Amino acid sequence: MQEPLWTCIPFVGMLLCIALFPILNPSVWERRMPVITGFWSILAIVLLSVKYGIFSGIETAADGIVNDYLTFIVLLFGLYCVAGNIRFEGDLAGSPRVNVLLLLVGTLLSSFIGTTGSSMLMIRPVIQMNSWRSRRSHIMIFFIFLISNLGGCLTPVGDPPLLMGFMQGVPFLWSFRLFPIMMINAVILLFIFYRIDRKAYRKDIEEGYRPNLHTPETSLKIEGLHNLLFLVMIIFAVLISGILPNYAAFKGKGIPITKTLMFPLTSIVEVAIILLAAWLSFKTTPIEVRRRNHFTWGAIQEVAVLFIGIFITMQPALIVLKHLGPQMDIDKPYQMFVLTGLLSSFLDNTPTYMVFLTTAGSLHFAHGISTLLGTVPVNMLEAISCGAVFMGANTYIGNAPNFMVKSMSDENGIRMPSFFGYMKWSVCILCPVYLLDILLFFH
Repeated sequence: MQEPLWTCIPFVGMLLCIALFPILNPSVWERRMPVITGFWSILAIVLLSVKYGIFSGIETAADGIVNDYLTFIVLLFGLYCVAGNIRFEGDLAGSPRVNVLLLLVGTLLSSFIGTTGSSMLMIRPVIQMNSWRSRRSHIMIFFIFLISNLGGCLTPVGDPPLLMGFMQGVPFLWSFRLFPIMMINAVILLFIFYRIDRKAYRKDIEEGYRPNLHTPETSLKIEGLHNLLFLVMIIFAVLISGILPNYAAFKGKGIPITKTLMFPLTSIVEVAIILLAAWLSFKTTPIEVRRRNHFTWGAIQEVAVLFIGIFITMQPALIVLKHLGPQMDIDKPYQMFVLTGLLSSFLDNTPTYMVFLTTAGSLHFAHGISTLLGTVPVNMLEAISCGAVFMGANTYIGNAPNFMVKSMSDENGIRMPSFFGYMKWSVCILCPVYLLDILLFFH
């Protein structure tokens, strides 16, 4: 039975509140965000209950919380804690060349420690090295473009959609073939960034802003370096969550929530390892490191409240998408790239990836990558993967670390653009790059 579109009203309402309230009445949004989020979440459950009955409506919302939100927020929490215990200190000033280098390093790291891990690791040094500057918001916008999204396309560890693909039989190393696409995109974006940052840098210098360098020599010191071990623990937890379901001991095992809903044993293992890593990080790192990092809980609290509403209200939209996916009559790579990407800009990119991977697998192609969902041509799998990973950068809610980067930037005095203000940047800069991707790789 197809899900009626009116069940998506709470999700649309939630998006409009995120987009408009910070512009029209930021003080009300700051004070009442939990109440507003709760309202749309309850309305989503009510509308689902009207359609399917009270039990099914509550269970659908619970499924979004148990199987999606809980592991998502625990992962974000663990990485936030561990990265907050690593401090970069030195006299390296945020010049255009230094910023390009930082963004490039973070982009390459994203495929190996995840876009969220790389974002949490790199954001504090980027903010610190550019703290003397007046014009900084563009730096964090390109940070989201590159580190929080584009860089995660090379391995299943990089971004959750690719991990889901690995669980469905896509070879682990297959996504390395996306390296040329990623690098062409990265080079273009870094070139654009350099031109914008150089202009902003010169204006800052002309207005009298200067880096506060205490010594003529460039030095860089890292405190809390042992926390990289706990970062590896978290990445290991994410990776085994995609491997353990293949073993009989973990199939169908977990904590029953309802008769049809279960918190999987694999997720329990993942959550336990991540929380252990966060606890060990705090126990083994002096509190002074966190104080110098200006570590607070504000950003993670804001993201936790906001995204529980997003995960609940988007459940009806995902159900609609699952019904419409096979009926969309799409069988060309550029169609997969555009549709996967556009929907991943507003919905969770993992189920969106799965919808289109399932659609591609059902088209009965004779040649390509053999998956549990069917054979998918290489160029079509590339298009789905790139669409899900790259276009998460289109909005603040397109990928997990985007809003976290925004919140931490705001917390550190960097005035980030509004929801639509950010989309103006993404449309003007990213859409021409996506068009080039279509012409070069997916046409």
